[in-house]
Amino acid sequence: MDRLTNTIRPYAWGSTTAIPKLFGVEPTGEPQAEMWMGAHSGAPSRIDRGNGETALSDVIAADPDGELGAATVAKFGTRLPFLFKVLAAGAPLSLQVHPDRAQARAGFEDEERRGVPIDAAHRNYKDPNHKPEMLCALTPFDGLCGFRPPQQAADLIEGLGVRSLKPYADLLRAHPEDAALREVLTAVLTADREEMAHTVTEAAAAAERLGGAYTPYASLVHDYPGDPGVIAAMLLNPFRLQPGEAVFLGAGVPHAYVQGLGVELLANSDNVLRAGLTPKHVDVPELLKIVKFEPGDPHVLRPEGDGEEVYETPIDEFRLSRFVLPPGAAPRSLPADTPQILLCTSGSPRLGELTLAPGESVWVRAGEKSELFGTGTVFRATVVI
Repeated sequence: MDRLTNTIRPYAWGSTTAIPKLFGVEPTGEPQAEMWMGAHSGAPSRIDRGNGETALSDVIAADPDGELGAATVAKFGTRLPFLFKVLAAGAPLSLQVHPDRAQARAGFEDEERRGVPIDAAHRNYKDPNHKPEMLCALTPFDGLCGFRPPQQAADLIEGLGVRSLKPYADLLRAHPEDAALREVLTAVLTADREEMAHTVTEAAAAAERLGGAYTPYASLVHDYPGDPGVIAAMLLNPFRLQPGEAVFLGAGVPHAYVQGLGVELLANSDNVLRAGLTPKHVDVPELLKIVKFEPGDPHVLRPEGDGEEVYETPIDEFRLSRFVLPPGAAPRSLPADTPQILLCTSGSPRLGELTLAPGESVWVRAGEKSELFGTGTVFRATVVI
């Protein structure tokens, strides 16, 4: 097994304190948004087997069967199929959706054919893979996920008392649910930007005044003044996760993380279609192809099982579980048939000869037997064979 050296991404929305607090170090004053654990080409973890640090992606590429196991390679190919993160949102992330596998492949091939540079600001598809993901809270975690029923969204929007929003409320009440949501999201994102900025300012003032159900949306405008995503966000359900609770996000589900610290596990992809709350590129026509215009409440997941507590999801590229080790707990033998990354979030548990501190993580290649013991909390990321 190998202790991982990981990259922390300094995105502007990142918290300046949450990751340092988890690690028990002094903040630098700069945002620290995400710590990436895995073999994604954007920021692969590094390991040292006696000859200096090497990117985990290179180690896997040199011996995929040895690192991932033959069964994993047969099912998913020669790349680690998941990316594991610690995510610390100090401000809202962009309102976004992810494509399914067929949409990602088609979009990637189209942009490749058209010669769109892979690092271009207007590029939508960085790879041909889908990007289902799961977020598990380490602190209370706020977000937005899935469409409200149109009637509820109409009531919320109309309750602001902003005249320029009334046509959207009327549309939400006048059509079948999927058509209503599509029409209103399209109208919001294609409206005249100057007029929409004025509407957002009015809506934010009303939300501040009214409070209550409007509080989650009032906070958005402080970070994204004039952004049409503030109005689009009112079509979505707010949620709050308590520590240990999780939410799974499949293809086409609009969502935004707002504030909190959590662990995120996702398919090894970087494909994002944005709808707002961002200064980045928003491709409205492509976005509308990907969004599923279906009302649905966020489904909060809680871990199940004794010993290894599993968060059940409908996909195989990743599997998240948790070990909560009280003082005096018996050692836990970990399955050895798949590759895995283990992340400590509290205490000082031991994995074989390695003692882990909060924020530290370990790569365990397939076939390597390992035993977890001591006191603390450890999250395990692996695949389903």
